[in-house]
Amino acid sequence: QTREDDIALFMQMTRKGDVDSADQVPFTTLVPAFITSELKSAFTIGFLIYIPFVVIDLIVASVLMSMGMAMLSPMMISMPFKLMLFVLVDGWSLLMGSLAASFVT
Repeated sequence: QTREDDIALFMQMTRKGDVDSADQVPFTTLVPAFITSELKSAFTIGFLIYIPFVVIDLIVASVLMSMGMAMLSPMMISMPFKLMLFVLVDGWSLLMGSLAASFVT
């Protein structure tokens, strides 16, 4: 589950020699490498989820401004579109699939 790059980084930081297999990596080196690897996966998934919602916010805000409805909150209009997008693309399945795939790689 831990990326090889992260293990190599923490092995270099602790000034340990190269190891032949992953079983020989010390536990004190493996734990921070695992945490770093999982944080990278979490931030990647979070960013990929965040992008479509920002695009919806930008589109709704620009449409409202072009119609001269500056006082109407874009949040009130964009929230149903965000929920509809999440339901239409089967967001929970995609999210759980991404989480499960992060354990495989």
